Amino acid sequence: MTNRIHYTKCPVCDSSSITYALDATDNTVSREKFAIWECGSCTLRFTQDVPSADTIGPYYKSEEYISHSNTTRGAINSLYHRVRQVTLGNKRKLIARETPGGTGLLLDVGSGTGAFAGEMKKHGWNTTGLEPDPEARKIAASDYGIQLGDMDLFYQLQPGFNAITLWHVLEHVHELHRYVARLRELLSPDGRLFIAVPNYTSLDAQQYKGSWAAYDVPRHLYHFSPQSVRVLMEKNGLKVREHRPMWYDSFYISLLSSRIKTGRTSWPGAVITGLRSNLKALADTKRCSSVIYIISR
Repeated sequence: MTNRIHYTKCPVCDSSSITYALDATDNTVSREKFAIWECGSCTLRFTQDVPSADTIGPYYKSEEYISHSNTTRGAINSLYHRVRQVTLGNKRKLIARETPGGTGLLLDVGSGTGAFAGEMKKHGWNTTGLEPDPEARKIAASDYGIQLGDMDLFYQLQPGFNAITLWHVLEHVHELHRYVARLRELLSPDGRLFIAVPNYTSLDAQQYKGSWAAYDVPRHLYHFSPQSVRVLMEKNGLKVREHRPMWYDSFYISLLSSRIKTGRTSWPGAVITGLRSNLKALADTKRCSSVIYIISR
């Protein structure tokens, strides 16, 4: 296939011990089916035969893609925005608590429509936000009064950020190791890197299998496990210090997954699955539906 990436080795650990795991469908734009493979060494899962960086753009063109559109259409999206007001405050407090000094220079990579970057700026952080989508940058300026930069600036910024945040961004990045190496360069010696990604080892992922919404092929190039994140960071001179849960994600993802699986949203079933997933993660945060990794140099 032209302009598609076919992996013969693991994108994280370079192992050739990779095998087919399952299929998932692009339910947002194209209705194409993509194979997801798994590494037998670091346990990363990844989407096989994904569009290249130059050709993947059309797969993001949908009003349903909430991080770029801010849409509140539909009950699930409306609920997402109400919950986001709570999670923004929780993220801000987490970063202030875990970052030495409690404030300073912050880089938010993949800012979407700017809600988080705006929240941090409003609370005194010297905030730089980067976002590749021009329409999302316009929304950030009009809704949150923050000017986001294009992603071209990522390799032009000066190092020294006290905190760098990527909220559900790393799974979209084509040049994975180059990107993580650059994050390390940008981080101050005692700074903290906060990376949130879905976790395919969670109970809700196992429940919905190929219908799990967080596979989100082909936009999600990688499907991380805690082990694969650790290996990726170590290969780039970084260390995972802590794992923090994102409790609301299990419910949101389960609601979306139930609609993918059956064609309609099963509110009772999704809520029960989300609860079961969170109860499993109470004993081990690494089993949460989405995990925040707190990382240092």
